[in-house]
This record gives sequence, C-alpha cells and structure tokens, in this order.
Amino acid sequence: MATVYVTRVVHFNAAHRLHCPDKSDAWNQRVFGRCNNPNWHGHNYTLEVTVAGEPDPQTGYVIDLGVLKRIIHDRVVTRVDHRNLNLDVEFLAGINPTTENFIVAIWDELVGAISPGRLYSLRLYETERNYAEYFGNDRSQPRRA
Repeated sequence: MATVYVTRVVHFNAAHRLHCPDKSDAWNQRVFGRCNNPNWHGHNYTLEVTVAGEPDPQTGYVIDLGVLKRIIHDRVVTRVDHRNLNLDVEFLAGINPTTENFIVAIWDELVGAISPGRLYSLRLYETERNYAEYFGNDRSQPRRA
C-alpha cells in the first residue's frame, strides 16, 4: 500500500523574548536585535503537522483529522496560545524560544501521541515569510521509511 501524508494546520498567538542570560545585554542586543526587547514581542504562529502512514482499509484514513486536531490542541495549542513562551510554557522551560528550538519542543510533545500513522514533519511559521521545518531525529522516535 502507498504511504500518504496528511496535514493539519493550526494557528495560535504567543509572546517571547530571545535572550541568553549567560551573555551580556550588549551581546543579546547585537545578536537578537528587536527580538531581545525586555518587554517581549508577539507572533501569530501557524503550525503545520504532517502525519504519514497507510490509509486504513476500512476508513481510508491515515489518521482521523478530528483526532489529530484534538491531539495538537491538547498537547500544544492550549499550552502556548496567548502565553509568554519564556515564562508560561513548561515544555520550553530553560530554552531560548527561537522558532528552531520551539519546533523541536513541539515535536517532542507530539511524537509519542500520534497514532495511527507517524509524525512525519512540522512546519512552524513565525511570520508569513519566516518558518522552520523539522522532521525529527534520534532524540525522538526513529523515523521509518
């Protein structure tokens, strides 16, 4: 049977500050610029979650998209929407919430919860023009072909 990829798209809003506390204020300002604003700044994020698998012979689904929506909502959206990523999100504690770090943390929250099918990729848009994409690695479950 063929592998099929299905994607669910969700939106949420969150604030953050890019900052390395072990570096000087001057270093942080030089490296992160406006994203280092001590009073935070926000984004309207878009998250694309892609699941791969073979369609079930009876339902035709790789995964029921209603089930996938609930998993994403429960494990990610309710925990990050209208929150401060630096202060309010437990799974980001101690992590500088760049888009790159954020997407890996989201992967870790979702990877064990997706079934049937397997988490294939995430794409996280911070703005309409900037996004990170992640396919997992050996920190998470092994990728299967």
